[in-house]
Amino acid sequence: MSSDPQFMRHAIELARRGMLAGHGGPFGAVVVRDGEIIGEGWNQVLRNNDPTAHGEVTAIRDACSKIGNFSLDGCEIHTTGEPCPMCLGAIHWARIGRIYYGFSIEDAATIGFDDVNFYDELALPPEKRSIPSLQAHADEARSLLGEYQSIPERKPY
Repeated sequence: MSSDPQFMRHAIELARRGMLAGHGGPFGAVVVRDGEIIGEGWNQVLRNNDPTAHGEVTAIRDACSKIGNFSLDGCEIHTTGEPCPMCLGAIHWARIGRIYYGFSIEDAATIGFDDVNFYDELALPPEKRSIPSLQAHADEARSLLGEYQSIPERKPY
């Protein structure tokens, strides 16, 4: 299955406008369902002082808000750059079924974006990562799992 060029062109234009406005890097994205854009976004890290405001994340937030649902099952995302680990996680959590991207993380590295380092870091065991990750107060925290499971009519996601 191939990508309709209109969607990538729209993502590129969103990225360009945001980039030139000083909102962040050259990252734009659109979420598409049944051949129609239902969400769009661009990198707004600098504009919002929010390190999570990547193009894919803002597009996912926009799409979910518009359709009134946290699930984007049946959708695809078209993004100017290969998703970083955070965006890839968000895409999976949103249940998006296909990713189309323009430039690779290696391409982005040539202008200073360090996504490659994050992928390398996540491949390490938690105790070997540059940010220590240590389990603490596990029994107290685990009690939340039982509490959550006992909530009647909780909505699974």
